[in-house]
Amino acid sequence: MKFVERNRQYLKYTLDHRHPPVLEVEQDEPFVLETEDAPSGTYRSPEDAAHLLDAWYLNYSPSMANPVTGPVYIKGAEPGDTLVVEIDKLELDSQSVTYWRPGHKPLGDSARWNELGKPTLAIGRHENGEVVLDEAVTWEDGHVRRQPLGLRFPQSPFIGTIAVAPEREVATPGLGQGDWGGNMDVRDIRPGTRILIPCYHPGALLYVGDIHACQGDTEFYGTAMEARSTVTLRCGLIKGKSKPFVRLEKQESLISLACAKPLEEAVWRASIQLMEWLIEDYGCSQRSAYLLVGVNPDFRVNVYQMAPIASLQFTAGAEILKRSIPTYS
Repeated sequence: MKFVERNRQYLKYTLDHRHPPVLEVEQDEPFVLETEDAPSGTYRSPEDAAHLLDAWYLNYSPSMANPVTGPVYIKGAEPGDTLVVEIDKLELDSQSVTYWRPGHKPLGDSARWNELGKPTLAIGRHENGEVVLDEAVTWEDGHVRRQPLGLRFPQSPFIGTIAVAPEREVATPGLGQGDWGGNMDVRDIRPGTRILIPCYHPGALLYVGDIHACQGDTEFYGTAMEARSTVTLRCGLIKGKSKPFVRLEKQESLISLACAKPLEEAVWRASIQLMEWLIEDYGCSQRSAYLLVGVNPDFRVNVYQMAPIASLQFTAGAEILKRSIPTYS
């Protein structure tokens, strides 16, 4: 099986069609990518809290965070096709990390929530399918201070950043989002989900990174349990048929994604694009599609990402259970 190791030469901090491929694969050929965590491997022990304010990747604008592995060239992919990505396996490293800094929204500069204004780091141990947070480590007055936590969360790993090279622009994997994918932090991009992404270049040029061991909806303070990983993928193609934005197909549901600000714009776009999906691929009329998202209790909206980080947009997903979609002869 073809394999790309976790190595600086294979990590990218831009999504650019001019990057030479790190791998070429056939359609439906499994391949393995090792990924780095969002802070570029900077925080691996509690003592690394001392570098929360002066980490090397913060010296760039935009910061050199959120690296992705790639691009991977998928043979036969052409502009106007849809790339179909399937995640066969997602293996986490033995630990993950979360952190925040003074001024981080929404509460990092709050007088009431004054504990949250301190540079804080928490290393998560991975054991028995859980993420274990034993302590929070703060950096104050030149000293590392520790506070017991005793928190446990179920591991729920997913790919936070998945993208193909944009058509013209160059985007960063940390702040870049578009119909070509990007940093969307969608917890449903995990094994068992088919990810559909429109292609803009020969070979599609796929980038993957920013794996999260677990995360709550909205990624409330802008950092999940960030982890290194080993991901096994396969890619197929829908020839000559492009999608308006990234779509997800789970065994039991369809999800149309959208990124925008304000949040209601992302919700409206995702919902309308779901209606288009129902009309084009499932034979619904405009009226039936409108009813399916308006009064159907099997329709829901997921707010995957609402992190207040620079120009990062909010990610919403309009989801409908397949059981509620009528069958037309």
